[in-house]
Amino acid sequence: MTALALLYFSLLNQGRLVQLMPILLLVPCGHLGLEIKRGLVAYQDAFRLHPDAVESNRLLGLAFQGQGHLDLAFEKFSLCPPDEAILGLFYNLALDYELKRQIRRAGAVYRYIISHDAQFRDVQQRQERQYRSRKPRLPRNHFSDWLVDHHEKPVLGRYQIEKPLGKGAMGVVYLGRDSKLNRLVAIKTLPLSEDFEAEQLQEATIRFFREAAAAGRLRHPHIVSIYDAGEEQDLAYISMEFFKGGHLVPYTQPNNLLPISTVIEIIIHVAEALDYAHSQGIVHRDIKPANIMYNPATNQIKITDFGIARITDANRTKTGEIYGTPSYMSPEHLAGKTLDGRTDLFSLGVMLYQLLTGQLPFDGKSIATLMFKIANEPHLDMLTVRTELPPSLKQSVDTALEKEPENRYQSGAEFANALRDCGQV
Repeated sequence: MTALALLYFSLLNQGRLVQLMPILLLVPCGHLGLEIKRGLVAYQDAFRLHPDAVESNRLLGLAFQGQGHLDLAFEKFSLCPPDEAILGLFYNLALDYELKRQIRRAGAVYRYIISHDAQFRDVQQRQERQYRSRKPRLPRNHFSDWLVDHHEKPVLGRYQIEKPLGKGAMGVVYLGRDSKLNRLVAIKTLPLSEDFEAEQLQEATIRFFREAAAAGRLRHPHIVSIYDAGEEQDLAYISMEFFKGGHLVPYTQPNNLLPISTVIEIIIHVAEALDYAHSQGIVHRDIKPANIMYNPATNQIKITDFGIARITDANRTKTGEIYGTPSYMSPEHLAGKTLDGRTDLFSLGVMLYQLLTGQLPFDGKSIATLMFKIANEPHLDMLTVRTELPPSLKQSVDTALEKEPENRYQSGAEFANALRDCGQV
C-alpha cells in the first residue's frame, strides 16, 4: 500500500496521473474479469454436474447414438462425469465408430477413456490393434476381410453388411440389411479413389451421384430399383433391390444353354426395359450377361448396374484402359463416339447370339484384334454354329449387329417386336 501511495503522489506531482489513468484502471478491471469468469465456470460446472443435467445429457447422447449421429453423442457424453457407467457408454460409442469404419474417431474415444481410466476393459488392446491394422487406403475386399477377422458386422451408411454376393471389375456387391426399413438390399461398392487420381476424384464423385440419381428414377419391372447412394471414406456405394437369382453368365456355356423360347423371352424383356430407360434419356452402356439377373424358378429377369459404366468411362478413355473385355461393346463405343440407346441394342444382339450358340459373334487372340473385328468385319453366321435355329431369328440378330447405328433396330420396342415375330414365344 505504501508503494502504491508513493507512486500515486509521484505521478500526481509530475502531472502524469491523468495520462496513465486508463492503463492503471486495466489492472483492477482485468482482476474483476477473471473473478467473474471463475464464477461463471464454477456455476456452469455445478449446473453441468447436477444429476438432472447429467441424466439429460446421457439420454440425449443415447438418442443421438441410436440415430447414427455419433459425433453429437460424443459431445453429450463428454458433458457427463466420467464414471464407470459413462465410460461404458463411450466404449459402446467407440465400437459403433469401428463398425462405421471411422477408425480415427474410434481411436479418439479410446484415448478419452484411457485418460480417465487406463485399465478400463480392453481399451488398451483395442487401441493397439487399431494402430497395427491401420492402412492408408481400404482394399477393394475390405468388408470381406472384416467379416473373416471380426465378430461384429460392419456398417456402411445405414446398412449392416451381411455377406459378399459377388465381385466385379468395378467393385464388390454385398448383401446388406437396411436398419431403418428392416429389409434386405444389395449394396454395390465402388472404390473411386482407386480408379481416379486426386484431381479427378471430386468430379468422379459428383458424376457418381448424378448417375445414381438418374438411375434411381427408373421404375420398371425388369430393372433393379436403386434405393440410395452414399459415400464413406474412400468408398462410394449404391443400395439397390435385392433380387433372388444369379446372372446369365452360366447360360452362355455350350453345354448349359437355355431353351430357345426362354432365351427369346428374356431378350424381349430386356429390350422392353431398355426401351423404357432410353425414353428417360438413360443409356446403360454395359449390357452383358453379367448385368442381367435371372431367376430360373420364376423365369424373372432384372437389368442391373444402370449408369455404373458411365461413372468410370471418362477416366478409362483418358488412360486408354479397358476393364474386362470389349466383346459386348458397339463399334461406336469402341471408337469413343457419342452414344445413344442403339449402342445398348448392339450389345443386346451380342448377348442374344451368345445365349443361343454358346459362343461370341466376334473373337480374337488379342483385344486389339477383337476390337478391329467388331468395328470392321462381319460376325460369324449364327446358323453355321447352330443349324437348328430359325432363319427369322438369325435375321433379328444380324440386324442388331449392324455396324452402323442407322441400320440397326432404332428402339428396344422394335427389337422386341421383331423377336415376337420369330414365332418362338
